[in-house]
Amino acid sequence: MTISIIIPVFNSEKTIEIVCNKIKDVSKDNYYFEIILVNDNSQDNSLNICKTLTEINDYIILLNLAKNFGQHAALLAGLNYATGDYIVFLDDDLQTPPEEITNLIAKLEEGYDVVYANYKSKKHSKFQNIGSKINNIMANIILKKPKNLRITSYFIIKKFIANEILKYTGPYPYLGGLILRSTDNIGILNIDHKEREFGKTNYNFIKLFRLWLNGYTNFSIKPLRISFIFGISTSIVSFILAIIFTIRKIIDPNIFIGWTSIIVALFFFFGLQLIVIGFIGEYVGRIFLTLNKQPQYVIKDIYNYKK
Repeated sequence: MTISIIIPVFNSEKTIEIVCNKIKDVSKDNYYFEIILVNDNSQDNSLNICKTLTEINDYIILLNLAKNFGQHAALLAGLNYATGDYIVFLDDDLQTPPEEITNLIAKLEEGYDVVYANYKSKKHSKFQNIGSKINNIMANIILKKPKNLRITSYFIIKKFIANEILKYTGPYPYLGGLILRSTDNIGILNIDHKEREFGKTNYNFIKLFRLWLNGYTNFSIKPLRISFIFGISTSIVSFILAIIFTIRKIIDPNIFIGWTSIIVALFFFFGLQLIVIGFIGEYVGRIFLTLNKQPQYVIKDIYNYKK
């Protein structure tokens, strides 16, 4: 049994060596394993630490990306170099405990194609937890995610799922969507989420919004359908209100139709139109960038990789 463990690295100079050592302690007596570190253009000393790790550990591979492409692009880059029968995706911040890798493997071997770690209590910031809940609700609606499943950054997949994911060539990868369109046979393993010991999260509102947008516009046309339904609904409401106001005016010619209500209605409908146009523009723009062959990632250097 060969296990590939992919870790996106971004500004984790204080934690990445600890993570790799924990993986070694868990894995060395159980199966053959490889660690694939993907440096996503870190701005601290992470790259040098990772290079040192490849020099003293023949099981660690390092991919150094030319610019910051984001977590999911980094994971996809690592997946292209993974040789394992099972592939584990793990964070670099020690909040996702490497000690659970053996349990993830055991759960996968119960017959699942994919197993996600489910946190009993998430130790992220309130902002991230709220964002995760919104993301979970939207994924239920748009991606048809099972309600009992939470898409997290700590999970394990079988090789054939990896091969299916790698068929995706678009510039905006979202692994949750790629997995959900490949299989329904997904398991859950409850684990403890650790407190952050060093630094702070690299996710802000803009990065989370981009991630949600990738998931919802790349793998579903439901946002367009929802926009269409909103458009139809508001048109019906507007038609009904027009009839009501007309009848009231006929019954009582002295009724003065307020300027405020007109302005509010105009702003509402103009805003709705802009939202619909924005969704259409997002889809068209992504089609253009895909046809223009915008890269998912660009690897600048590779260390310790043996074909």
